[in-house]
Amino acid sequence: MTNALELDALWDEFHSVVNMTSQELSAWLQVQDAGEDTEPLPDQAGPATGRHVLAILQKRRTDLTDEDVRIMYEVVDRVEAERQEQGAAGTTDDTHRRHRLMSLGHDPLKAG
Repeated sequence: MTNALELDALWDEFHSVVNMTSQELSAWLQVQDAGEDTEPLPDQAGPATGRHVLAILQKRRTDLTDEDVRIMYEVVDRVEAERQEQGAAGTTDDTHRRHRLMSLGHDPLKAG
């Protein structure tokens, strides 16, 4: 497991990068996965990483597992990589990229 200082820093960075509330993320995962004729069960909507992010948002720091910590590092890294790629491309109007990030709990159009 990560030491306490690393975990504190990761917790803060994760919650800075994940700028959607658990309610917003839950709703997004359900909408994203809904088909024309079907809708997934709420706890099965969206990609596995998105569901794991949602679970982390509903936890206290003291309740994190090693897998939670791994996912938190992964999400921070993926969002940062997307941000750098977007900066290099010079565009903010990419719906597919926005939706991919929103599935991780980051809405690039949200202020903050």
